[in-house]
Amino acid sequence: MNNFDTFQREAKAALRVTLQWFCLAIPTGLVCGLVGTLFHLSVECVTELRAAQPWLLFLLPAAGLLITALYKITKCEGVGTNNVIRAVQSGEPVSILLVPAIFLGTVLTHLCGGSAGREGAALQMGGSIGWNLGTLLHLKDYDRRTATISGMAAFFSALFGTPLAAALFAMTIEDVGLTFTSAFVPAFTSALIAYGCSLTFGIAPTRFALTAPELTVWNAFLIILLGVACAAVSRLFCGTLHFMEHTVPKRIPNPWVRVLAGSVLVIGFSYLFGVGRYNGAGMNIITAAVEQGQALPWDFLCKIFLTALTLSCGFKGGEVVPSFFVGATFGCAFGPLLGLPAGFAAAVGLVSVFCGATNALIPSILLGFELFGGAGLELIALGCGICYMLSGHHGLYSSQTFVTNKLRAEYMSHKWRVRVKKEEE
Repeated sequence: MNNFDTFQREAKAALRVTLQWFCLAIPTGLVCGLVGTLFHLSVECVTELRAAQPWLLFLLPAAGLLITALYKITKCEGVGTNNVIRAVQSGEPVSILLVPAIFLGTVLTHLCGGSAGREGAALQMGGSIGWNLGTLLHLKDYDRRTATISGMAAFFSALFGTPLAAALFAMTIEDVGLTFTSAFVPAFTSALIAYGCSLTFGIAPTRFALTAPELTVWNAFLIILLGVACAAVSRLFCGTLHFMEHTVPKRIPNPWVRVLAGSVLVIGFSYLFGVGRYNGAGMNIITAAVEQGQALPWDFLCKIFLTALTLSCGFKGGEVVPSFFVGATFGCAFGPLLGLPAGFAAAVGLVSVFCGATNALIPSILLGFELFGGAGLELIALGCGICYMLSGHHGLYSSQTFVTNKLRAEYMSHKWRVRVKKEEE
């Protein structure tokens, strides 16, 4: 009898929580799906406009001033993806004003040729929407954290059309080695709904046509070598971003002067490197690297530098699509030196550098499955694993904590986590 009563209580509690999560997931998926669709269309529209009107690059200083003013008005200065990560870790609130600020800031950055991605904006907008919906529904502190994860997953899914990878990425990005498995159902449901919204409005999911080599011991060995090289590139990418983000504000503390000086430098280096090639997200270059095996040997270095310069001076966007660009172009150039097909090496590089930069191993493998339709998944997963293992205890987001060691099967002590955090800062 006691066992039956316990079973009834547990069944009622499970039903209540399930209903609560679906009541959260449906509005989160719809809102993030609609806003994400509008955001995607806006970025695509301004990207096409900039390609047709290259002179818009000279409006970058004006765009920078507008972005700086917008963040001051909305009181979102200094607020970014790290704040959304802390919202999951410690329940830190996320202002709803971050949504219009990062939306307009990213659109202006892409319109005038800043070198940045979109997913940083996606994580910030999705996290803000999720956290505030959780507050509106009077959810408890820990449940609001799940709401934040669901928002991040939904917005990421709306942009890239990868709902499974989006859900796992949002669940694991906060603490390396820890997965918020209780958030899977609401996060994945939100991601599926947002993905459905984007499809309804005609947004094609990000997919690449890929031909993979045969799975052999020799090819696996070559992928291991490529994974080692991708780990070095990942370290270079993250290190350059963090160095510029810390150095530039110290050298030019005034945000108005900083964004003006940065925009002038971005314009100058754009003409030096090639106008249009490294401006914006660069999805056309990524596609050429993966599907046609075409990239310049120095593409990844130019993108690293221009992205670090753009973001450190106050422009908005993200680092994930630039990590795609860096990984794909590096793999495309380096892979043939090892004897790998250029296109497949670009695909491995794309996912591996993303994995090393975000410290998200399983989501990266799932991303490879969704982007490339499962082609060469074993080899892609091997490249991700090697890059993850050797990329070090650092990444794109300084708010990440390392619960487990990336090289050994052990938990990291609090003292070690603090040391890693100080080294990162």
